[in-house]
Amino acid sequence: MGLESLDLARWQFGITTVYHFILVPFTIGMSLLVALMETLWYRTGKEYWLKATRFFGRLFIVNFALGVATGIVQEFQFGMGWSEYSRFVGDIFGAPLAFEALLSFFMESTFLGVWIFGWGKISKKAHVVVSWLVMVGVNTSMLWIIGANSWMQRPVGAVFDPATGRATLNGATAFFQVVTNSTMWLAVFHVVTSSILLASTIVAGISLWWMVRAANAGGIGDTEAREVWRPIARWGMTIMLVSGVLTIASGHLQGQHLVYYQPAKMAAAEGLCAGESGALALLAFSDCPQDIQKNDDGTWPLTEVGVGKIPGLLGFVAHNSFSRSIAGMADSSERTQTMLENAADKFGDKAPNIDTANTSGIKGETGVYSWAPYSPSLLLVFWSFRLMMGLGLFCAVLALVGLYQTRGGKVSTSKGLKNLALITLPMPFLSASFGWIMTEFGRQPFIVYPNQDAFGSDLAVKTDAAGVFMLTGDGLSGVVNPLEFLISLILFTLVYLVLGIIWFKLMVRYSKEGINTPASDGGPNAASQDLSFAY
Repeated sequence: MGLESLDLARWQFGITTVYHFILVPFTIGMSLLVALMETLWYRTGKEYWLKATRFFGRLFIVNFALGVATGIVQEFQFGMGWSEYSRFVGDIFGAPLAFEALLSFFMESTFLGVWIFGWGKISKKAHVVVSWLVMVGVNTSMLWIIGANSWMQRPVGAVFDPATGRATLNGATAFFQVVTNSTMWLAVFHVVTSSILLASTIVAGISLWWMVRAANAGGIGDTEAREVWRPIARWGMTIMLVSGVLTIASGHLQGQHLVYYQPAKMAAAEGLCAGESGALALLAFSDCPQDIQKNDDGTWPLTEVGVGKIPGLLGFVAHNSFSRSIAGMADSSERTQTMLENAADKFGDKAPNIDTANTSGIKGETGVYSWAPYSPSLLLVFWSFRLMMGLGLFCAVLALVGLYQTRGGKVSTSKGLKNLALITLPMPFLSASFGWIMTEFGRQPFIVYPNQDAFGSDLAVKTDAAGVFMLTGDGLSGVVNPLEFLISLILFTLVYLVLGIIWFKLMVRYSKEGINTPASDGGPNAASQDLSFAY
């Protein structure tokens, strides 16, 4: 029953989280772009920036509303399906979530209301300021959520309390340590840059699609294509290129961070089962063999499942050195096993659940190798990593092709460009989702990953933070039975499917309406007509 409940609970949380995360980067990135568009209108007086603000503002509002609806479910799951996890880490994990709800969410929702209903009622300057306050609220909301998740990836500022069997904040400066977690800020950097890339791809893709369509219509359409859609598209594509470079840079820094703090995740992402290698594999079609045996000297033999290896590139990705290498999943798993056995010796019966008498090290976990109990699913992490990068390249292709075809004041009538823009629109959404899948599945089988800094170079316990870890199966509620998980899984999936269809139809509808909508000039009737698209 425990295993069945665990599988169902993980599917439930995975489905709801991935769907919610589809909406999150769009909201983060578009909040900034809409604020920039309105600022450009205020500073330059160019009418097309006002039209762009209203046009893409509608898409932002739809996405924001669906993001709120799907995000609320997440916090209820922590207290219901994953109550043991909440009991263990609630004193720490709950603090960033409280800040997000009480400060950032109320800030963004309040000022978004002012932004929607304030057209024609407050001054232009005040309205621009409100747009930036919405952006600040959205991005600080993201910061608190990423902070909570990053603590699960690297629990800092906490110690294990043997008296209660729970993780607690470690002194007066502990919360400061949580919000200055290097894992958190690297993740924030990557999420922000990739979100701007996603939002700018939507701006550029829709603008290019409309530009080609309007230009082919001729007459007034050609004027609209030249004077409205072309400058917006080129602006969006420029941001795409800049944010794309920053996304690569932030991802590179995150990867190097993971080599130390979550080595099994990076080994799985590179198809490295055992031993050490500095070659990066392009493809992998088989999982690790389960009969790997150690060498006579106690080391693991080099075992890789990837094909199309590029010598030295993995070393550069991980260490900025073509001559270095990283350890495989078996190596890092064995290291983790030793660390946790030392933690069990330190904290005795109160220690988090680890079976030191069992060589697999894990009670009740499935889907892991007997020789690598603390490693994630290789193929899932490997391909999520590559799909994240590969799908993101569509954005670069669109930006380069689009900028080339609109150079020198040209307006393209190419249907190929129009189709490329349409095909590219879903790619950054998928790329972001696969990145999130890699982040979360790569941490398995832990829901709270052990902090490497809590152990010395000899893997002995250095601080009481060594007891702050939790296996995924141990975080599950003990009172929710498999049938209840199954029913809620089906219901959530159906509800989210309906919400997904509504979201898609609204996004398509407002995208097809175009930029010349009623009241786009911000006249006296603007506020009343805004309601037709807002609600």
